[in-house]
Amino acid sequence: MEMMSLMFVAMIVLLLLGFPMKIPLLVGSLIGFFLMFGSFEYAPFMIQQMLAGVKPASLIAIPMFILAADIMTRGHSANRLIDMVMAYIGHYKGGLAVSTATACTLFGAVSGSTQATVVAIGSPLRPKLLENGYHDSFVLSLIINASGIALLIPPSIGMIIYGGISHTSISDLFIAGIVPGLLLLVLFSMYSVYYAKKHNIPTIEKASHQRKWVMTKQAIWPLGFPLIIIIGIYGGIFSPTEAASTCVLYALILEVWVFKSLSMNDIIDSAKSSGLITAVVFILVAAGAAFSWIISYAQIPQTVMSSLGLVDASKIELLTVISIAFFVGCMFVDSIVVILILVPIFLPEIDRLELDKVLVGILITLQVAIGAVTPPFGCNIFTAVAVFRRPYIDVVKGLFPFILLLLLVVLLVILFPKIALFPLDFL
Repeated sequence: MEMMSLMFVAMIVLLLLGFPMKIPLLVGSLIGFFLMFGSFEYAPFMIQQMLAGVKPASLIAIPMFILAADIMTRGHSANRLIDMVMAYIGHYKGGLAVSTATACTLFGAVSGSTQATVVAIGSPLRPKLLENGYHDSFVLSLIINASGIALLIPPSIGMIIYGGISHTSISDLFIAGIVPGLLLLVLFSMYSVYYAKKHNIPTIEKASHQRKWVMTKQAIWPLGFPLIIIIGIYGGIFSPTEAASTCVLYALILEVWVFKSLSMNDIIDSAKSSGLITAVVFILVAAGAAFSWIISYAQIPQTVMSSLGLVDASKIELLTVISIAFFVGCMFVDSIVVILILVPIFLPEIDRLELDKVLVGILITLQVAIGAVTPPFGCNIFTAVAVFRRPYIDVVKGLFPFILLLLLVVLLVILFPKIALFPLDFL
C-alpha cells in the first residue's frame, strides 16, 4: 500500500507542477520499479513492457483514424452532412438544435474524434443557432456534448485502447456502442425540443423536396464512412485496422478528387498534424503499459479491491464503482491516461466475476464521454473555449442537464446491459 501511495503522490505532484501526463506515468512506474527491485539493474524489463504496449496490430488503427478525421475536418464532408440534416429536420420545433446534435453524431461516426466534431460541426452551426434565438450557454453545451457521442459511435480511439489492454474484441466494442450512442442522440434531441418550446424559439423555413434530394445526393459520399466500418468489418471483408486504412484512402479520394477541397499542401499539413497526435497517444500507451506491468507485478489491483471492500462485490456493485472511478478520473485527467491506469486495476476483479468485457468497455466509454464535458478539465470544454473564444464559465454554464442525461444512460446500461449487447446477438 505504501508503494502505491508513493507512486500516486509523485504522479499527482508532477501533474500539479504542469508536466505533460507521460512524465508522471513514467516517473510513477520508475518509483514502483525501484521499490520492488531496489535498483534499476532490471530496467530493460520495463522497456520491454513499454515496447510490448505499442506492439499490438490493433493499435495501427489509431493513426489511421486520426489521419482520416483530420482530412475530413479540413474538407467539405462536415458541411455536406450539416446541409442534409438541416434539409430534413431543421424546420421542426427545436429542429435547428436537433440538426446540430444529429450532425455531430453523423460526423462523429465519420471521424471518431470529439474535438474534430466540435470544430467541424460547431463552427458553422453555432452562428445559426445564436441567430435563431438560442442562448449561447445552451448552444455551447449542446455542441460539446453531442460531439461526445463520437466516442461511442465507431470508430472510437478509446475503444481501441481499451480493447488492446483488456484483450476484448474491438469489432464487438464498435457494434455495442451504437445503441447507447443513438440513445444519447434521442435524449439530447428531446431536451432540445423542450428547450425550444420553453424559450419559444422560432422555426426555420421548410426545405423543398428538390432541395432535400440535392442535399441527400451531396451527403451520400461522406455517409460511406460508417458503412465502410460497420459493413466492412461485420461482412468479413476486413479487420478494424484494415477498415481504418480504407477510411484514409476513402477520405483522400473524397476530398482531393471528388470534392476537390484539399491541395497537396493541405494533405502534408494533415499528415504532420496526425503524426504529432499519434506520437503523443503512443507515448502515453507505452508509459501506461509500463505502469500496468508494475502495478500488476506488485499485486496493487488486489490490494485496492481489498481496501475498498470489493473482494466479494456483486456485478452491479463493481460496475457502479468502475463508473464512479472513471467519472471522477476523467474530470481531471485525459481519458486515455485514465483508461491506461484504471483498467489494469479493475481487470482482475472483472475476470473473477466473469463480467462481459464488452459491457464494461461501453460503460467506460460512456464515462469518458462524460469526463470530456465535465469541469474542471474536460477536454471538449477547452476545445470550445479555444475554438469559439468564449470564457470558461460561459461554456460550462449549461452543461448540467446534458450531464444528467449522460448519467441516465450509464444507469440504464448498468441495469439493462442488453441495451448495449443485444446487437451482438445478431452477429
